[in-house]
Amino acid sequence: MRLGSPPVEPAIRTTVVDPSEVAERFRADIREQVRERGRRLRIVGLLTQQEGPARTYAQYARRGAENVGMEMELWELAPRDVLAAIRRANEDETVDGIFLYYPLVDPAEDRWLRELVDPRKDVEGMHSFWSRLLYENRRYLDEERTRRTIVPCTPLAILKLLDETGLRRQGVQAPLEGVTACVINRSEVVGRPLSAMLANDGATVVSLDLTGSVVFDPAIGRHTHSVRDAEITRAQALAGADVVITGVPSREFPLVTAAEIAEGAICVNFSQFRNFDDSIMGRASAFVPRVGPMTVTMATRNLLRLVELQG
Repeated sequence: MRLGSPPVEPAIRTTVVDPSEVAERFRADIREQVRERGRRLRIVGLLTQQEGPARTYAQYARRGAENVGMEMELWELAPRDVLAAIRRANEDETVDGIFLYYPLVDPAEDRWLRELVDPRKDVEGMHSFWSRLLYENRRYLDEERTRRTIVPCTPLAILKLLDETGLRRQGVQAPLEGVTACVINRSEVVGRPLSAMLANDGATVVSLDLTGSVVFDPAIGRHTHSVRDAEITRAQALAGADVVITGVPSREFPLVTAAEIAEGAICVNFSQFRNFDDSIMGRASAFVPRVGPMTVTMATRNLLRLVELQG
């Protein structure tokens, strides 16, 4: 570059979406609905970790609940006491919602404990009662379509943030018809339900994890999505994606770089660790660096919906 030459501008001006700002718009509506109910809704969070992401998340969630006029108690427990605590919260009529902060015991035990939460109090939307409806793409509990189902709060938060990025939702047969997404995470808590929700809205989703790749084909021309094995590499999935969503909980994950993604792709990181290299700025059209504030807000939104379902 010659002395005095102007700096080279990036090809694209990447919009960084602040989830806190988006969440506040939802919180305003939730506060109003809480006031209209005339009583303070109560959530109980179950926590066994003395430190780490679970404790941090629980503390954020408590502040988020209080911010919209809800009450949230954190029950700090030894792992051996979680089962009894779930039963107590299920039976307590003053408890409107229950939130589990993983890990509580270990992965296998946690899956079983999740099933013991009364689905009518499942703020996370992770009970198999709700999961079955999600994977079957059944969005209402009644034929009149007046009682909406509950969906997992983190995937829901990501979809709301994608709306904020300007992701087109104007397909003829489905809102995300023609969109290709790459989701690097296939956990039962976030990655898999998120892929299903995107596909049920019409997107084709390549899901990657350590075991390889699968494709969630869109629910176009049929009631729900389908899933098939694939041999799509990371490089192929990233290069062909309009949307790249990552949630790899490891500092060892090779960061996604600008050279790997398509120009104008939308990038979302929901891991507690950084999954994207700084080089994506100027290559991506939009970047969501974190999701946490919206997850907490969607959990309070889920609680309102659960209370409404009880009449």
